[in-house]
Amino acid sequence: MAVETRENPSAGRKLKLSFSDQRFRAVVYQAIVLALVLAGIGYLASNTIHNLETRGIASGFDFFSSTAGFDIMMSLVPYDPVDSYGRAFLVGLLNTMLVSVLSIILCTILGFFVGILRLSDNWLINKIARAYVEIIRNVPLLLQILFWYFVILNLLPRVRQSIDLGAGFFINNRGTYVPTPIAEPGFSLIPIAGLVAVVIAIVIARWARKRQDATGEQFPVFLTSVGLIVGLPLLASAVTGFPLTFDYPELKGFNFAGGTRMPPEFLALLIALTTYHAGFLAEIVRAGIISVSKGQKEAAKALGLRPNMMMRLVVLPQALRLIIPPQTSIYLNVTKNSSLAVAIGYPDLVSVFTGTTLNQTGQAVEVIFITMLVYLTVSLSISLFMNWYNARTQLVER
Repeated sequence: MAVETRENPSAGRKLKLSFSDQRFRAVVYQAIVLALVLAGIGYLASNTIHNLETRGIASGFDFFSSTAGFDIMMSLVPYDPVDSYGRAFLVGLLNTMLVSVLSIILCTILGFFVGILRLSDNWLINKIARAYVEIIRNVPLLLQILFWYFVILNLLPRVRQSIDLGAGFFINNRGTYVPTPIAEPGFSLIPIAGLVAVVIAIVIARWARKRQDATGEQFPVFLTSVGLIVGLPLLASAVTGFPLTFDYPELKGFNFAGGTRMPPEFLALLIALTTYHAGFLAEIVRAGIISVSKGQKEAAKALGLRPNMMMRLVVLPQALRLIIPPQTSIYLNVTKNSSLAVAIGYPDLVSVFTGTTLNQTGQAVEVIFITMLVYLTVSLSISLFMNWYNARTQLVER
């Protein structure tokens, strides 16, 4: 049987230098657009340089090595006002990453929990979860941040009337005071044991998945992983004589001494970012679970799977295909919305660098450019990781 083949009439055809040729017109139009874009960039650059020279503002990044001269109330690394603007930039960046990472973790847990509750057969639980989602999603995030900061945390008791939460934890209108862990010689063995436990847990999980695909038999991966991740570090602690002590906060005079203080600005921002984005994630989770066909659930029940096993082994693995893409947008929004911290004075990157540093140095172009580059880099990193994870969770047809 002969197969008729047709050649593409445009293949191998030479480009005619005439507007009657479609490909020539496309090249000309693209060249014009590119020239206009380059001309616009050149005009903006020239205008910016002229304005800087007119105002006597020196351009460049030499200000990074100059003395900052201002204090920062919260820092994950040692910082003093005599340190440089580069050090202040690092402090703001770490504060932004801290609240963003914690918010992403907490909103993921809360969002999945509320999303599953939205599908509960219990009328009261279902309505409470729905009310949470509707209220949280329809109130602006900035107002929620201000609510937690001014209405809730600022109305807590004063220092002398601090609420004792037990185990060395205290809370008042100046923040939350927690014990500070102090590592002693031999402590390095404990995180190494924890890392080894995580690696072993991953290996066991992969082995159990292959075993289940081949034989259908299940292995208690979760309990085994928890036992390893908790047990190995505890064993290492016992072997090294528990080389970890705590510096507990104590009320002395008008303030606490010792321990670590989490300022109310940090707590208000963390709570608001977590609860706000968890409301959106809950609806994404609910939609993903509903997308799983009813036949899949009925088949799981017919096999005798309990509701929690059905959700973990059948429903969620299929729902993740639809949950993860919009979940990525939630994580990106968490990181970008953390810049609202400037409204309550939390020293994040925008407050420390784009606010104080910009006002003192006048290096507007450089400061704004670096800040935008940081958020762009973080967002692209989150997208890259989530795209990789999304590809790993896609179902592969046999």
